[in-house]
Amino acid sequence: MTKILTYIEQRNGEIKRASLEALSFSKKIANDLNGEVIAVSIGKSIKEVDKLKKFGASKFYFFKSDELNYYSPSAFSKLLSDFAIEINADILIFSNTALGKDLSPRVSAKLNAGIGVDCVNVNIVDGEIIYTRPIFAGKALIDCKFKTKTKVLTLRTNVFPLIENESSNFEVVEKEASNLDLRVKTIEEVKNTGKLDVAEADIIVSGGRGLKGPENFKMLEELAEVLGAAVGASRAVVDAGWRPHSEQVGQTGKTVSPSLYVAVGISGAIQHLAGMRSSKCIVAINKDKDAPIFQVADYGIVGDAFEIVPKLIEEIKKLKN
Repeated sequence: MTKILTYIEQRNGEIKRASLEALSFSKKIANDLNGEVIAVSIGKSIKEVDKLKKFGASKFYFFKSDELNYYSPSAFSKLLSDFAIEINADILIFSNTALGKDLSPRVSAKLNAGIGVDCVNVNIVDGEIIYTRPIFAGKALIDCKFKTKTKVLTLRTNVFPLIENESSNFEVVEKEASNLDLRVKTIEEVKNTGKLDVAEADIIVSGGRGLKGPENFKMLEELAEVLGAAVGASRAVVDAGWRPHSEQVGQTGKTVSPSLYVAVGISGAIQHLAGMRSSKCIVAINKDKDAPIFQVADYGIVGDAFEIVPKLIEEIKKLKN
């Protein structure tokens, strides 16, 4: 039986949606490969474990330690690779989050396993995994397959559907994490509170240099509020110090795949498109009718953002009332 090990990322005990997407996908390929889905997580505590049963896990292993409340690359990668060897895992699945992008190659190296990163599609053909990932800054897609027995995949968030497929049996095993490799240890984690993370948001409103100054992002924040969206930014805006790096979307920022992406005053440089072109619906607002962003947009509005955005906010408020 093929053993599929899915890493469950959690923050302060809360399971991240991206990990449930990875688990849901794992269950899907398990059905194709006559496999078993085993979920694993590491930390101080975890909540709502029954969600893992709902999305397909037959077993869940939780490595518990007060010293692992925050991510430690050395400790997490050793624990996970040792466990993968212990259970003889064939396939390891991660979300392509910031943590997943750091942890998965470390585990892959320890297991001498092939790795497919930032996958936007995965198919099983004659019992073999064929995965699709972007190349050339997102301008093209390539289909790849593995040469190694053990395989590691990272899945782009918000691309693979979240489908409930409850396991008939579900077992939870809690283990005390011991002999920790804590060469690298996070002492404190500081994050913006009250704001949606662009990497996980279903709707994103992003601004570029066309907004002319940081003070004009208040207009986008208002639009984001009425849409229930996160605020994103282009690299030029972040480099200018208008917005924090945590909001940057693009090749050197975060890769996103929301249901709706609204680009305001963003020309659409290839580095930005690489981070958002897999969005399900793209709306572009720009004064330049020849801006590259319109080539990937589903809907384009040519005009002054300072006239269009306030009207959008007004109309959305009317619809909500």
